[in-house]
Amino acid sequence: MAGAGLINEADQAVARGDLRTAVGLLSQAAEAEPGNADLWMKVAALHRATGHPRNALHAVHRALAVSPLDFTMLLMKASLMQRLGDPEAGQAWGHAIAQRPDHELPPQLAAVMVEGERQHAAWIDSRETRLKAATQAAEAAAGKEERKRIERFRNNALGRTKVFHSSPTHFQFPELAEREFHPRRLFPWIADLEAATDMIAEELQAVMAAERAELVPYIQYDEHLPLAQWRPLNRNPDWTAIHLWRNGERVDANARHCPRTLELLSGFPQPQVGGSGPNAMFSLLAPNTAIPPHVGVNNARLVCHLPLIVPEGCWFRVGAETRYWKRGEAFVFDDTIEHEAMNPSDDLRVVFIFDVWHPDLTDTERAAVAALIGSEGGVGAL
Repeated sequence: MAGAGLINEADQAVARGDLRTAVGLLSQAAEAEPGNADLWMKVAALHRATGHPRNALHAVHRALAVSPLDFTMLLMKASLMQRLGDPEAGQAWGHAIAQRPDHELPPQLAAVMVEGERQHAAWIDSRETRLKAATQAAEAAAGKEERKRIERFRNNALGRTKVFHSSPTHFQFPELAEREFHPRRLFPWIADLEAATDMIAEELQAVMAAERAELVPYIQYDEHLPLAQWRPLNRNPDWTAIHLWRNGERVDANARHCPRTLELLSGFPQPQVGGSGPNAMFSLLAPNTAIPPHVGVNNARLVCHLPLIVPEGCWFRVGAETRYWKRGEAFVFDDTIEHEAMNPSDDLRVVFIFDVWHPDLTDTERAAVAALIGSEGGVGAL
């Protein structure tokens, strides 16, 4: 009997309530058209209705072989595995959740999703308990930073954190260590920077009080450029900067008020790159303002923050790690890893920002980076 005939016979069997006959006929039709995922799903539905979840799961697997990321198929698979008591049902729910469409689900599917999310969360919690037990001895012997990395390793495995990588917009130097926040031990000068917090803050006040200081929007670009993520902040005074060095040019209108800050900076490994570096500025973020997720241009340099004026609740995220700025506590991060910031307060936030060479680069490699980027005319700090 041709496939269409089998399907017609199956429909008639369903109409008279003979589901066993119907599932047999549809199974024959599906075997005749192994690439027809819809037929396999109908077979699965009939097997489920007749109380044969294992056969239904087999049919769903045949459908998924054709369309492995289909949300409805993955949802039925997880539901059947849950019914069969499969210990990996929680993971199957996770696969379905990952393919959930953006639009609102029909009530029946929405109810299944609620249960699926509950089951998946319980599976993650159970797995976390097992993984913590497995690493307990190692964590007990670990130092603070080691424990932090082990915890991140575990959260990555659990899917609690997303894995981020360096994605510079323009220049990517190979084989440099990718770290969201780099360890302090790599920057012996950072203690001197923190010790100068009050001095730098005093010079900030001096430049802000000066009549001819230059305070400009941090983001400035031509509207026709493909930078939609920045559009709300383009030329917007909610995020402004007082530049001391900008793309390798000293901004004398501001720098003349900050001699001790510039003297301190001269001892740090800032990139000297024509048209691109060094960069050093006071970054002013207005109350209730967010900086959207973005990445920087060049992974050969890192960025240092020294918080100066930090209202309660101001945070900064790089990759999967979020930190709250604290006055006088500096950190160095890779701005080519996705990062964003928020000032949720009703007061101004000010951070002193400058760039430094990535510590993995040799002197020869630094020279090559400076020559290559310089030959391109440099590039801004977006």
